[in-house]
Amino acid sequence: MLYSSADDWRKAPHKQVMLFGMSGLGKTYLSNILRASGDWFHYSVDYRIGTRYMGEHIVDNFKAEAMKNPFLAELLRSDSIYIGSNITFENLSPLSTYLGKPGDPARGGIAFEDYLTRQRQHRHAEISALADTVPFIRRAQEIYGYGNFVCDTSGSMVEVINPDDPDDPVMASLAPHVLPVWIKGDDSHTDALVQRFSQAPKPMYYQEAFLKDSWKTYLNLRNVAPDQVDPDDFIRWGYRQLLTHRLPRYSAIANRWGVTIDANDVIKIRTVDDFNALVAHALT
Repeated sequence: MLYSSADDWRKAPHKQVMLFGMSGLGKTYLSNILRASGDWFHYSVDYRIGTRYMGEHIVDNFKAEAMKNPFLAELLRSDSIYIGSNITFENLSPLSTYLGKPGDPARGGIAFEDYLTRQRQHRHAEISALADTVPFIRRAQEIYGYGNFVCDTSGSMVEVINPDDPDDPVMASLAPHVLPVWIKGDDSHTDALVQRFSQAPKPMYYQEAFLKDSWKTYLNLRNVAPDQVDPDDFIRWGYRQLLTHRLPRYSAIANRWGVTIDANDVIKIRTVDDFNALVAHALT
């Protein structure tokens, strides 16, 4: 690991961490606290995905929808209007909307093959955005003068890393430069995440083999044709399967390359000193 002990962490002239775990457990919350201190550069993987690597796909999808409206179509053809994506660290809806949900088009779904295509695009973008962490560390120090760096990963980073491979290429590039910190939830957090997701289901990224197996299982379970699937029902059902799939992978990444902190402790953090103390304790 980048820091072999709590003492190493405390004395490090540059603190560099990668926060990972399920969305909703505090990655961006911690990143915002660190950034607000003035000496931490906040690198958001989701933001990088949505702007650098998926931006054209997202905007093209907007334009395709606008072209269905004759009034907007004429304005687009004459370059009279501009359509863009307003992604921010806090609002990633354009990216989620582009990924979409498979199922009945009348209920907002897209064909499963189209869904797979967008998932593959996201996989490439995820790997590329994670790889960009290292040059951004250098940029943060050399250009902007930041002493410390936090990589705020997406919840799906676990899908592009093989935790059973000590030479996994993604982690091989990251581990020498950042300390991976897993924010671990418990059963109560899982139930809360599922409940929140059920109220407002959003598109997710899955490993392709897992997604295909889940889709086949769902079709058999509901006895429904692919083009008759309720997109929100599939997404809700798949989210619980995804949690079960991801948790042991998060744990294995933390065990091999990093440390674990408890989500119950994360919500108590108010300052950078609080965060540094929590990481030091995890290293101990």
